[in-house]
Amino acid sequence: MKLLITGATGLIGKKIIAIAKERNIEVHFLSTRKHKLIHSDTLKGFYWNPQKNEIDDACFEGVDKLIHLAGASISKPWTNKNKKEILESRVNGSRLLRKALDRQKSKMKSIVCASAIGIYPNSLNDVYDEKSRLTQQNFLQKVTLAWEKELKALSDQTQHLSLLRIGLVLAKEGGLLSQLTLPVQLFSGTAFASGKQWQSWIHVDDLARLFYKAIDESWEGTFNAVAPNPVSQRYMIKIIGKALSRPVLLPNIPAFLMKMVMGERSILILGSQKVSAELILSKGFEFHFPFLPQALKDVYGKKE
Repeated sequence: MKLLITGATGLIGKKIIAIAKERNIEVHFLSTRKHKLIHSDTLKGFYWNPQKNEIDDACFEGVDKLIHLAGASISKPWTNKNKKEILESRVNGSRLLRKALDRQKSKMKSIVCASAIGIYPNSLNDVYDEKSRLTQQNFLQKVTLAWEKELKALSDQTQHLSLLRIGLVLAKEGGLLSQLTLPVQLFSGTAFASGKQWQSWIHVDDLARLFYKAIDESWEGTFNAVAPNPVSQRYMIKIIGKALSRPVLLPNIPAFLMKMVMGERSILILGSQKVSAELILSKGFEFHFPFLPQALKDVYGKKE
């Protein structure tokens, strides 16, 4: 197997490349930053710029499988400019890949793409599986629906296509967890609104392994990439405090205040999706971190 990765310098991409190194898999990766285009015997970088419709077709030489992760961060302020970048980085990047793959002589054996559980509606009561009804209630849903439409169009360029709808990724290096962690570290940790919002999460190591499970076994279709035990936000903050040996004593911050401070982006804190992992469990995936306390102890470097 020779693997092509987009978004390789991000949180998940770095873990996937680390596993490739352990498995002696040759990797090509695409980057919009020319200074990151390193070359070694097993790792080679190639330039692309979805905004300008530019891609180095040499990235496909000898490649038979593709992991597509690229997309701008949703954690920065949702200005009109940033919202446009969040959408276009996903839609245009996927479209550019499809057009470039059209020019190649043979199809990919397998393509696995990142998507997000933000595609599901906001609910404290419903449990979402891969067949759940989708709506367009908010910006995240609109982005993810448009993103998945482009991703599914890649089916003509591969023998097998799968999409992984990713939950809250637990990793020390960044992501939404770091924003929840900082107040706790500063002895000001608390939940938001009722604190009953469901947090469907996954440890970054399990997520990277899941991508390889999907690519190795040529999965077909859409899968929720979440751990099997979602928790309430209140419980998550409590366990973060326990893992960091910090008390969580402050009252919850009201929803209206978060909306005033964060605006539309407050959906990242106030949103609730209880997402099922049953389908990936039925495919034989085994979690190293199925429970939140164990996962957070690993993230923060604390021993059991």
